[in-house]
Amino acid sequence: MVPTFPLRFALLVQQAALLLFVTVRCAAMTDEERAAIVRLHNQIRNSVAMGKEKKWPPAADMQQMCFFLFRFSFRFPRARVGGSCEDSAVTRTLLAAFVASSWSSAAYSWIRRLSRWSLAPALRRILREARLYSTKAAADGGAKSYKLLVVGGGSGGIATAAKFASKLGKGQVCVLEPRDAHCYQPLWTLVGGGIKQVSDSVRPMADVMPRQAEWIQDAAEAFVPQENTVVTKQGIKIKYDFLVVAMGIEVRFDLVDGLVEGLETPYVCSNYSYDTVTKTYQAMQGLKEGNAIFTYPATPVKCPGAAQKVMYLTDAHLRKAGRRDKVKIMFNTPLGVLFGVPKYADALWEVVKERGIAVNLRHELVQVRPARREAVFRLLDSKDDPKETVTFKYNMLHVTPPMTAPAALKTGPTFADAAGFLDVDSETLQHKRYPNVFGIGDCTNVPTSKTAAAVAGELGILRKNLTRVMEGKEASNKYNGYTSCPLVTSYSKCILAEFDSKAEPLETFPFNQAKERRSMFYLKRDMLPFIYWTLFLRGYWEGPSIFRKAMHLGFSR
Repeated sequence: MVPTFPLRFALLVQQAALLLFVTVRCAAMTDEERAAIVRLHNQIRNSVAMGKEKKWPPAADMQQMCFFLFRFSFRFPRARVGGSCEDSAVTRTLLAAFVASSWSSAAYSWIRRLSRWSLAPALRRILREARLYSTKAAADGGAKSYKLLVVGGGSGGIATAAKFASKLGKGQVCVLEPRDAHCYQPLWTLVGGGIKQVSDSVRPMADVMPRQAEWIQDAAEAFVPQENTVVTKQGIKIKYDFLVVAMGIEVRFDLVDGLVEGLETPYVCSNYSYDTVTKTYQAMQGLKEGNAIFTYPATPVKCPGAAQKVMYLTDAHLRKAGRRDKVKIMFNTPLGVLFGVPKYADALWEVVKERGIAVNLRHELVQVRPARREAVFRLLDSKDDPKETVTFKYNMLHVTPPMTAPAALKTGPTFADAAGFLDVDSETLQHKRYPNVFGIGDCTNVPTSKTAAAVAGELGILRKNLTRVMEGKEASNKYNGYTSCPLVTSYSKCILAEFDSKAEPLETFPFNQAKERRSMFYLKRDMLPFIYWTLFLRGYWEGPSIFRKAMHLGFSR
């Protein structure tokens, strides 16, 4: 039940005191207090969902929550119950719900204006999240309608929403995304190598969400393009005039027998997940001798080069520690090539030969036996037995897991292709059957390497073509398949691979980028994260094409 006005006022004063005065580190919470907060958090999440009837927890519970918040470490702008990203999300959810339940709409607007001059950006973040629980967000019969619906809050989704939210106006663009946090995944290579911290790669989703866009924190369950509708897991039906699908690709550790169990041991790791990336550097540090095996799957993957980058960093780490001669490093891939672009493949072959790294082509990982520390690979070129396998002992096993298209895309037989990826025109990014639907990023069947650089290249084309379709014109701008992969080869060198969908180099700088360079490493480590957080997510970065033309005096695509 929503508190009465006098109680609202009292709670407002209490909340203001909390925000203004609790800025010092206090006594840690007890397990019982933390459990109570988590229970209240779950109650709010379950009952105060977008598109459902609002049922606030009792005022006494809200007041108890405030008392608990006084007891734990609360220093802006990083509010935490414990120390993890999930704990921080719990705190923000509770505060946002408390703000929305305590303040009238007028007070909400007034305080939001005041927040521009006080406790920014921490208070603004809480107020922005309170949109999820405010009366304005209450559903009218479980249905919503928007000019543009963006499904997915990854790099492509946020950048697209930022592009169109300012153009179409407030309330016209909606982002459907269930996660609390947004990750810059290209940084995970450096996290796994011990160069960066995993916290450097993550920001609260509320911080990167465009201000003029609505955010429904839910996941897509089914697409009904014939009715211009998306159905969420909570049963909300969202109508749209135009749709952009930016759902990314799903990492499937479960598709390799024994891999999930293996990841629970200290010898198996992967840079392809927020939950496992920190294990990689720990495995490097614990590697004294034996085999270090790095794998690649037989499915489409995001950032294919990352499977090799971690291998080169492991080699560099072992050399620095004086243990390289005791470890055999091998790269096992089901592909018939080391890299898909011949120019850069030749350069990488030189690197692996120089550093004594064994490369086994046409080897597909099919099983992990963690109890024995064994990895089983199918020999794809076996002439005698197509199911023939070979087994390697490992002391470190880095797995690039199989990946699949999001399951929700497969709900409509005419929405996705046979592999489950969004069926779009590879040049215009427009759906082949539904002209008001576009796709961007890893979830599409565009035949180019799935990287953040590819998303940036697609963003400009999508912006132009979607704008034309909104104006009643045809999508005429064409994507050339540009993508990029900074291949980190040591703790100070990098090969900047840039190419198109035909595997032909499409380089920005006027020198040979197939050569290992220190400058390209600094670009990867320092410049690209800055561009991502500052420009890309705000819709200002559409790839380096302008710089490429300038550096090549206008003679480049």
